[in-house]
Order: sequence, then structure tokens, then C-alpha cells
Amino acid sequence: MPDYTSPESNAFTQLRPLLLLLADGAVHSGEFLGERLGVSRAAVWKQLQKLEQLGVEVSSVKGRGYQLPGGLELLDADAIGLGLSDPARMLIGDLDLYDLVDSTNARTLEALEAGRGHGKVVLAEQQSAGRGRRGRQWTSPFASGVSLSVGWQFNGGVPLLEGLSLAVGVALARALAQFDVPGVRLKWPNDVWCRGRKLAGVLLELSGDLTDRCAVVVGIGLNMRLPASAAEAIGQPWIDLEAVRPGISRNALVAAMLNELLPMLETYPESGFARWREAWLALDQFAGAEVCLQSAQQRWCGIARGVDRSGALLLEIDGEPRVFHGGEVSLRPASGG
Repeated sequence: MPDYTSPESNAFTQLRPLLLLLADGAVHSGEFLGERLGVSRAAVWKQLQKLEQLGVEVSSVKGRGYQLPGGLELLDADAIGLGLSDPARMLIGDLDLYDLVDSTNARTLEALEAGRGHGKVVLAEQQSAGRGRRGRQWTSPFASGVSLSVGWQFNGGVPLLEGLSLAVGVALARALAQFDVPGVRLKWPNDVWCRGRKLAGVLLELSGDLTDRCAVVVGIGLNMRLPASAAEAIGQPWIDLEAVRPGISRNALVAAMLNELLPMLETYPESGFARWREAWLALDQFAGAEVCLQSAQQRWCGIARGVDRSGALLLEIDGEPRVFHGGEVSLRPASGG
């Protein structure tokens, strides 16, 4: 298997014992940390400096020691496995966890193209080149959210997969509902919103024969607790779970997401998006609102009238219905320009 470790990823691996000691969010003295790690206080300080360089914000409490404000929960394959339902456990393939990777979607896509990616799940504490829609980069500071990709193979070609990104949104909303996250809504065609701001995004990438046997990577980025330093890199209003429902376990949330996603992917070809349409409409962020749809060269404004049985957007323009399919288009409220 190719080696995807980088100097930064190796550094995270070397620093993991220190991260685990600081993960409880309490203040720990340099002396205590050195004793537990079997190194000098000077060596502890150097490791703390490396964490800062890698984007992990460590606070120094004068006269007392160091802490990770709010604590930290690292991804754990065993903890995720314990939360899986029987159907999900039967459907999941390999589960790969990275401290740092370029893109979970890229790793999953490569496995699919090598014929070993069906049911594969890839998670990362941090991505250096996380992918978003329309060529954008998804911001993913270390251990601050969920960066997850799932690989799946289908027979029947790409037309079978119409509306899949919307069904993924419904699955994510159902997973969040298990933790009583308030105000969750869906925005066509790829986003999960909460209280009027973006909480998560979905990116589907296809490979294989577009008319017969094909594969899809379902990539998800979800904000759990973003540091303030990440805000500048996000080009639209956003929210994280810490703001609305703090204390949710990352590993428990990943398990809940897989419990919804894997059975949905397994059964999707049977009925397509039609089975998921009513659930999506019930969570439509812009139902009946004035919106504008923007492509690279055109702009359409009208009233959002939901989606059809294939997942295409229904937009009422000057009293006439128009149908728009996904792709390189962006939906915004009309008031947002």
C-alpha cells in the first residue's frame, strides 16, 4: 500500500502521546507532562511548540502549566466501531484514520480505482487539501470537525445516482437529530445548514464507466468546534456544533453518520431520490423564498419551489416553473446578492 505520511503527519503521530495527556482540557504542569512522557521539561516545551506550528492551539497558564482549551477528542476506530449498528457493520469495508492527509476524497477515490474501495471509509483529523464544491478548499483545522469520505460502487451508471447528494443531506440530518441538534435544514444541492448558516458540506466525486459500473466517493466536511483563526478562510456564514449543542462526541457522531449513510447507499439504486424527496422537502432551507442561482456565466432569480423526483431544483421565474440540475451552480438568498 502506498505511504501517504508526510513530515507533518509523522510529527502528529510523534506528538499524539502529548495530545492525549492534554485532551481532557485541564491545566497540566510541564513537570507532570515530562514525567508522563519520560522526557525533560525542555523537551515538553519543544513538543508544545511543534503543536502550535501544526495549528493546534495550546494555552499557557502562567505559573500552572499548559492546556488545550475545551479539551480534544481524537478519532478512534474502536470507539466508532462500538457505535455502529448491525446493518452498518455488515456494509462497512476498510476504515482508515489519518492524523493528516491531503484529501480523504482523494484517498478513497484512489482505492476505488484500484478495485478495493467499496464500503471504504476514510477519516482524517486534518486535511491539507480538503475538497469543496466548485474547486474550493474545505477548511479543516486539526480535530475540529469531521472530515469523512465513503467509497461505493454501483451497477447501472450515473443516471441512477441523480439526487444522491440530497439524500446524503437527509442522512446527515437524521444523524444530527439523534443528538438533538436544533435548527438543522438542507440547502440545495449539497449543504447542511443550522440556524441559517452552513454546518456541513457534501462533495460527490465519480469514477468508472458512466453508463454501466461506476463508483462514487461521498465526501463530507462537518464543523464541530472551529477555532477563531479558521473563520477568515471560510467565505460564507458558518456555524459549528459547539455553538448549538456542545459536548457531542466526535466518534459517536461519526458512527451515527455511518449508520445512516451506509444503508442509504446500499438501497439507493432501488428507488433513487424519490424515496428521500419528502424528507428533503421537509428540511428545505429556502422553501418559498426568493433566491438567485448563479453559474459561471448566468444568473437566475426567482422563488424556490423545492425539488422534483430526481432532485433537480424547481425555480419559479416570472410565474413560470424552471428546472435546474446540480453541477457548477450556486444557490443564494436573493437578499444576499
